[in-house]
Amino acid sequence: MSKISGFFGGKFMPLHKGHLYCIDVASKQCDRVVVIMFINSDEELEILKEHDEAELKVENRIKQLERVCSLYDNVSFYIIDDAFCRTKEGINDWNLETPLVREHVPHMDYVYSSEPSYGEYFSKAYPEATHVIVDEKRVNYPISGTLIRAMKLLEEKEKWMV
Repeated sequence: MSKISGFFGGKFMPLHKGHLYCIDVASKQCDRVVVIMFINSDEELEILKEHDEAELKVENRIKQLERVCSLYDNVSFYIIDDAFCRTKEGINDWNLETPLVREHVPHMDYVYSSEPSYGEYFSKAYPEATHVIVDEKRVNYPISGTLIRAMKLLEEKEKWMV
């Protein structure tokens, strides 16, 4: 009997309760979940130019995700360096990421996100997988990394971060 596998990826800048909720949902629906943090993307490098908070530093995000993923017996955590996923023009290309994701998740039944706009890419990159959109309207956790980065008060940020 084959095991049901899922994939959830992101920058996790910062890791927040919405991410944790998605990991939790995936862990309950799948026998095996792979969480991948993508580092050194163009978007990440732009964010880091404007924000130097400790929770956005790669080494801190790695520690946080390792800790969170270790709470689940069926969740594994990996890192993919997007510096190697750029076109000749220097632009990040998700299609170059796909084979790297496949090294960790050769087959997936589900791919998780909270973004419906990722559906077209996911259907091409992982045609065997169903795109599960978790909390699309952000009802359970009305937060995003963008909103957290825009917050000025640490107490306000900490309310949403893991």
